[in-house]
Amino acid sequence: LVFTEEDKYGLYSNLLFKYFLAEGIVCGHDLFVASAKEHPDKILKELPAPLLDDTYGKELGDEAAAKSEDSQDSMKIAWRYQNLPKMEASPTTYTKFGHYYDVSKKMSPELCQSVKWHSFYLHEELSSEPKMKAWSMNSGYARLLQSIQKIISQEGFDGSDPQKKQRNILRIGIHSLGSILWGDGVCCSDNPEDPHSLTKFLYVLRGLLRKSLSACIITVPAHLIQNKAIMERVTNLSDMVVGLESFIGSERETNPLYKDYHGLVHVHQIPRLNSLICDVSDTKDLAFRLKRKLFTIERLHLPPDLSDTVSRASKQDLAGSAKLLSSGCGAMAIGKKHLDF
Repeated sequence: LVFTEEDKYGLYSNLLFKYFLAEGIVCGHDLFVASAKEHPDKILKELPAPLLDDTYGKELGDEAAAKSEDSQDSMKIAWRYQNLPKMEASPTTYTKFGHYYDVSKKMSPELCQSVKWHSFYLHEELSSEPKMKAWSMNSGYARLLQSIQKIISQEGFDGSDPQKKQRNILRIGIHSLGSILWGDGVCCSDNPEDPHSLTKFLYVLRGLLRKSLSACIITVPAHLIQNKAIMERVTNLSDMVVGLESFIGSERETNPLYKDYHGLVHVHQIPRLNSLICDVSDTKDLAFRLKRKLFTIERLHLPPDLSDTVSRASKQDLAGSAKLLSSGCGAMAIGKKHLDF
């Protein structure tokens, strides 16, 4: 269960959501798309087209060549950084890990129709049948859980029952869960009337995922949820929690230090299935950027500060801090001496 905190305008989280679905189509997995905002048919029509291996290799080769030229020019100025070890922000050589997609092109209808997919549009589901309330949660969440459970049991994804046909994986994508369109008030008030519907839904959903051959990604407008207790419960009920922070409309958008990036990636929780501890990465500062064709996540590297004014100011601050520190240490020593006597 991958819990994704949407960015402020939902641009990049929506792209990450489509990447997850596109990977499922290329791998031949079954899809289940649920949404209360956009119709699932429209979401599937806007999936990015997969890149061929040689095309992606060419993209990386061109980018690596451009980076090498820029680094040579920069080394002529910043000569004191010549002997420092080089750290790669992203792999410059092609490694086969999943597939890569061109965000400037849409996936062909023939490829989309090559897999079996199911859709859940909340407004159609609520209009077809009267409202229901099961598992002590709102009708939208209850109906979505019933739909997921039905597909898992009928389409052969239940791992506890022996299946006669060939097994496959079900990819579940739930778009903008917890918003007001789902009938949940966690994004509107600090004390909603039903604060436990979202957590109950995730608890039941995680139980369905544990006993089935399925994986799920959920995007949630976490920046609208003001109640921190709800967010802590949601985090504990998820396997992986990732947050996207976009620079659009913020001070970092015009900051020259972040000119090469479009936002930050915050990894709040890493899965630890069937283990007491999880594998913690040595790199915690991640950033993303949307290129002409690719959406990439890289290590965040800020350029070296070579400004004279900033250097002088920092030296003055250091000198002042050292003076205060020495005076404080001396005063503590004198006080300690009087106490000793």
